[in-house]
Order: sequence, then structure tokens, then C-alpha cells
Amino acid sequence: MTHGASLTPAVAHKSENLTGTVRIPGDKSISHRSFMLGGLASGRTRIRGLLEGEDVLATGRAMQAMGAHIVKEDDTWIIDGLGNGLLLEPEAPLDFGNAGTGVRLTMGLVGTYAFEATFIGDASLSRRPMGRVLDPLRLMGVQVKAEAGDRLPVTLRGPDLAIPISYRVPMASAQVKSAVLLAGLNTPGTTTVIEPVMTRDHTEKMLAGFGAELSVETDAGGVRTIMLSGQGKLAGQDIDVPGDPSSTAFPLVAALLVPGSRVTIENVLMNPTRTGLITTLLEMGADIKIVNQRGAGGEDVADLVVSASELKGMTVPPERAPSMIDEYPVLAIAASFAEGETVMEGLEELRVKESDRLAAVAEGLRRNGVDCDEGKTSLRVRGVPGGRGLGAVAEDAVVETHLDHRIAMAFLVMGLAAEKPVTVDDSTIIATSFPEFMDMMTGLGAIIERGRKAA
Repeated sequence: MTHGASLTPAVAHKSENLTGTVRIPGDKSISHRSFMLGGLASGRTRIRGLLEGEDVLATGRAMQAMGAHIVKEDDTWIIDGLGNGLLLEPEAPLDFGNAGTGVRLTMGLVGTYAFEATFIGDASLSRRPMGRVLDPLRLMGVQVKAEAGDRLPVTLRGPDLAIPISYRVPMASAQVKSAVLLAGLNTPGTTTVIEPVMTRDHTEKMLAGFGAELSVETDAGGVRTIMLSGQGKLAGQDIDVPGDPSSTAFPLVAALLVPGSRVTIENVLMNPTRTGLITTLLEMGADIKIVNQRGAGGEDVADLVVSASELKGMTVPPERAPSMIDEYPVLAIAASFAEGETVMEGLEELRVKESDRLAAVAEGLRRNGVDCDEGKTSLRVRGVPGGRGLGAVAEDAVVETHLDHRIAMAFLVMGLAAEKPVTVDDSTIIATSFPEFMDMMTGLGAIIERGRKAA
């Protein structure tokens, strides 16, 4: 989404019998890291299945601005990288639009270089705190100039020689872990990250795949210690990006909620650090068959066969949050149609996403007739099986997306099963992560109209 783009509402109507087979676009986390490591590695990297959303493309443009040569040929992105330690100073600010992962990881990648780089973004990204990444960079000797509260725009100037650190991540955050490890690539000695709660491990796997000297140890309490030897050589790789579990969540939940549905979702990443939503839905009674399990590029991949189901509320273990943090908005939608109460706790991370997702979800639910309670770090949803009475509670009841793609998609899914239509104030923001969403959903039989509010 470009800066200043006008909002385009969309309305989802009650639908029937979603059917078909879909292939989810590439995983967003792996796509970001593919551009970064491909641009940094020596030699050529080829990427198939890359997610071509605005967020990921912003990361690609940033790597180009620092000297990487990136082109697309047919369905493959080809990157000729510069070599570890050889990025060039960008001539202009690096604009990440709405890409929180892209900007935080690139700050880590670039921060330890002895040059100046400025990071900017759209209105939504500029409200998001960057201190969790900037604090460890400061410990490594990076000079930081930022807006109040460590917000964008941020200018970094790296030291002549960065300081390796041992950093215990204060919250469950793959972004912080990854930023420190990426900063360690251009730092002499050993950079260590201590992770009390395991988060998605794509950075560790991909760094090792590109040739970094890296080790991971896990103690009896589950605390992980990741050690990276800096200033080593990275070599270009061939990457086939599996389907994004966070994007998978939307057609998956839609198929569970819309009566008569049966949808096959192919090529889904099944990394254990990313499957919390599937685990939770199965415990709620979802009919999800995991088939054709296989390995691809060091990751577990499978196909999902999803059929309409009657769900029951549950208490989601708070320790599961890191494995499904981006999926709570659409889980809240599923809970709205489940029998009984669903309790979600440990959601503090949702307060600092593209929007305050916890507040945005709760308000959106209330505007569509759902009985819910929002706590400081929790959400309780009391469902209505069959969606009776759900949907816009008033003619002007529109869900405010707050420039957040996952809020938009979650509530459009709600409208497919609710008794009354559900309207979101913007659908263009969906392109940041899932540009195929609208066409994919309507191709399955979903009734979604763009460009107007519900009548």
C-alpha cells in the first residue's frame, strides 16, 4: 500500500459451500529473510514461491538500495549478492511502508555497518515501537537517532567495529532474536542470543543453510542459546518458499465456519513454531486432515483438507501464543461461532502489531454483535453457533482496520458465515501480505464485494 492511498471498503455476505483447492502464497517470514540473506550472500540465490506482497517487496527494494542485484525471471527471483560485510550505504531513506518485520530485521542487518542508514514507513508503521530492536543494537555500539519513543523515522550509524554481545531476549519475539543474529553477521567474535521461550526459528535455519557458523543449544527448561560466529562467508542458495501459515488461516477458518464447505489447502508450512492455530482449532473440534506430509528446503510442509465443523470454545494455553501470535484475530472470529466461551491469554504482543490488534479485534467483534471482554492481555469471546444474529449491529457499523491487513481479512471471513453482512473500512491494505486473498476467496465461492459498504 502506498502512502496516502484512499481507503476502499469491502463487504462480505453470508456464503455457502466453499469448495476447491488453493495454494497459499509463500511464507512471509521466509520471503523477507530470503531477500535479505540472498542480497548479503556471495554468488547467486534463486527464490521460487516468494510472497510478492508489498511488505516483502519493500525489503527487496531496501536490499537493492544497498547494492544487491535483484530481478524476476518467470516465476523465479534471482539475486546476485554482494557478500557478507559488503553492503553499500543507501543514498536515500529506506521506505518499508507497512512492513514491521522488514524494517526491524533490516535494522539489525545494517546497524553494525560503519555507515548511515535512515528507515521510514507509513503512518501505521511509524506508530510502532522500535526500541526492542534498537536497545541491543545500542549495546553493539550503534548510534541511534529516532523519534520519541524510538519510533520512525530512525537513523542508524554503525561503529567502525561492532561489539559482540550476549543478549537475553526480554520477550517472546522472533524479530528481536533475528535482528540481533543478523547484526552479528557483520560483528567480530561470537554473538549470542538467549531465548527463554522458543519463537519461529526460520532465521536460525536459513542462516545455517546459507553457510553461517551457528549452533543452538536447548537446556532442560527449554531455554535456547543461539551462538553465531561473525564475519563468515555466506553462499547463495536455491530456495522454494512454502505456503504461509498466517495466510492459510483465513481460507482455513472460512471453510470451517461456512456450512457445507470442503477446501484443500496445498503446500502449507508446518514448522512446529508456526502451527499453534491448527493445534487450537483441532482441540475446538475442527475437521482438519493433515495429508501429504513432506520436507522442503529444511522445513516441514503438508496439505490440509478442511471441512465445515461445529466448534466448541476452550481456553487457549498462553504459552502457545508465540506459535500463533498473528492468527489470534481470525481465531477470535472462529470463537465467535463456537459453542461456549473461548479464552485467549498472553496477548500483550498484539498491542504492538500493525495496529493495537487486541483493541481492534474486540471493537470489531462488538460492532458485529459478538459478546466479548477485552482485558489488558486477554480476550474472552462467547460464541453463537451458526452465527445467528451476528453481523453489523447497525447500518453504519463498519470495522475499522487501522491499516492492518489481518484485521481486514479476519472480519471479511466473519461476514461469510454471519447472518448479516460485515463491512471493513479498507481492503487495499490486504495487499501488504496476501494480494491474492480476494480472488482466492471468491474463487472458492465466497461473496465479497469491494468498493462499497453494505446496503
